[in-house]
Amino acid sequence: MKRCVIIGGAEITNIDAVKKYLKKDDFNIFCDSGLYHAEKLGILPNLIVGDFDSHEKPDTDIETITLPREKDDTDTVFAVKEAMSRGFTDFLLIGAVGGRIDHTLGNLSILLMLHSKGFFAKLVDDFSEMEIVDGNVKFIDGSFSYFSLINIDGKCSGVTQKNVKFPIENAEITTEYQYGISNEVLPGKTAEVSVKSGRALLIKVR
Repeated sequence: MKRCVIIGGAEITNIDAVKKYLKKDDFNIFCDSGLYHAEKLGILPNLIVGDFDSHEKPDTDIETITLPREKDDTDTVFAVKEAMSRGFTDFLLIGAVGGRIDHTLGNLSILLMLHSKGFFAKLVDDFSEMEIVDGNVKFIDGSFSYFSLINIDGKCSGVTQKNVKFPIENAEITTEYQYGISNEVLPGKTAEVSVKSGRALLIKVR
């Protein structure tokens, strides 16, 4: 099935880097002020959702879902739930971090929600790409200058990082002490990162 791309309203300045992640057959859901990115990204909406408090409701034949301004779900969370109801299991989120820290943290939690359902999700911004790491090994090639592993879900144990400048094996990272920041892939190597118990956020920095 096609991948669903959720486009939020957070600033995107490195357009060329973000555009490299897009595919012609993506199903694109624009959330409210995410519509400001459409022309720069060179893509059209397949669906528009929002309460339109930060972008005028467009006059278009494209399917549009208008949301109330007072609601439990943000526009972005609603868009993800709507995509799941349509059968999507593969997600890319862009325009979802930066600006207001509360929205950024809320959007990062979407990765956890999708992971809990067994779906694949990646979040991309101007500098990096992010995804959840659990029992499966994640590989990082030398195209990324740095990477960080951050515990965002309780306690992460059995944390292993190989072929890196600062290797660790069967370690523990708690939410109180985030020492997995800014590691580096060894030249000519592919890093391997895994977590036996718990879930962590892997941030690969271009």
